[in-house]
Amino acid sequence: MKKTLFDKVWDSHVVRSINNGPDVLFIDRHMVHEVTSPVAFLGLKNRGINVLYPNRTFATADHNTPTINQHLPVADPLSANQLKALEENSKAHGISYWGLGHKKNGIVHVVGPEYGITQPGATIVCGDSHTSTHGAFGAIAFGIGTSEVEMVLATQCIMQPKPKKMRITIDGQLSKGVTPKDVALFIISKLSTSGATGYFVEYAGEVFRELSMEGRMTVCNLSIEMGARGGMIAPDEKTFEYIKGREFTPEGTAWDAAKKYWDTLYTDEGAVFDKELHYTADEIEPMITFGTNPGMGMSISKKIPTAAEVEGAATTYKKSLDYMGYDEGQDMLGKTIDFVFLGSCTNGRIEDFRAFTQLVKGRQKAAHVTAWLVPGSHKVMDAIKEEGLLDILHESGFELREPGCSACLAMNDDKVPAGKYAVSTSNRNFEGRQGPGSRTLLASPLVAAAAAVTGKVTDPRTLY
Repeated sequence: MKKTLFDKVWDSHVVRSINNGPDVLFIDRHMVHEVTSPVAFLGLKNRGINVLYPNRTFATADHNTPTINQHLPVADPLSANQLKALEENSKAHGISYWGLGHKKNGIVHVVGPEYGITQPGATIVCGDSHTSTHGAFGAIAFGIGTSEVEMVLATQCIMQPKPKKMRITIDGQLSKGVTPKDVALFIISKLSTSGATGYFVEYAGEVFRELSMEGRMTVCNLSIEMGARGGMIAPDEKTFEYIKGREFTPEGTAWDAAKKYWDTLYTDEGAVFDKELHYTADEIEPMITFGTNPGMGMSISKKIPTAAEVEGAATTYKKSLDYMGYDEGQDMLGKTIDFVFLGSCTNGRIEDFRAFTQLVKGRQKAAHVTAWLVPGSHKVMDAIKEEGLLDILHESGFELREPGCSACLAMNDDKVPAGKYAVSTSNRNFEGRQGPGSRTLLASPLVAAAAAVTGKVTDPRTLY
């Protein structure tokens, strides 16, 4: 029987199938952070249960962490309490804990791949919706809720209905200035935020094969924003080269055995998907969002659509534009911005900083723009310094902050003030996502860089 990549990984992890119900799925890797884990650990304590496989669980602090002066006590009481709880719970259960000051600390979906925790053919969960990032390695990875975090801690299994399967194929060569972030935002703009609900997506075709592993992570990260349970890309030699030699990656004969299995992880010719979508690379330009969900995106050179041109209720559409202070039919190019955020589990990797730095080199940050450049991990921060990127950034008027989720969400000190516009390389532009009343324009590192030096929405292709 012909199987998809998703089927191969899912079926190999089913412990038990419940008739007319969910599958009991074994979980290879469980990542936890300070926000969704405290209540789960409390549930274990109240029931007198220990973590079943501490060696399969990895904890890092990221959502509530400050991105300056991390050597000082965390000022916010709630954040401090959550961070302390994660540290104490990890210690009590023998779980690897990478807190503030630890050399491995960083955003959970950045450090997982960096240390080889993320591997092809694995099942990976975390109490965070953007766990889909790890699907870039041919893994089944998805976010779970607090009660499910407790379930996995206690049993290393989870009950899940098997999703339907979708394949999105994009062939051709991306144009200059078009990044993996643009590819993802383009797909979401076509499907809307609910177009992949109930599906697990496989990305296929020339565009995804040509992407770097970091680019693939960006695309898979944003799968959740079109409603998908997750996204994945078949592993290849590029994948194996990336993970080889990392701390938690198999070595020697164990590597050979693992590699033999990983080589089987592809969709068989003739395997059937529940839904297939096809696009071409030449359809994709640098993208930017104009509304209050990731599906409200457009090519940066076009005009904001009218209500008649989009699906959905006109009143809801108008409400979104009113919140953003925009009107139908306006150009996005030239609109003034106040903040730029480079970072998050979507675009906080070294390749993102290389792209940003390449564009701002020889230019100066616009005087009125506040720029938060936040690496996704200490590894990324070290690479920025070692590669000389930090010197270039300093010359252009930018400063580098310390690792963390930062301005992706308003759970720490990095909040965009009400009414201000932020070009953000993160993943969500909901009302108040980056701070009460803040207005978020999702974009790629190149679009963010162009905005940072011009002070307005600018097509990065005009700055080459």
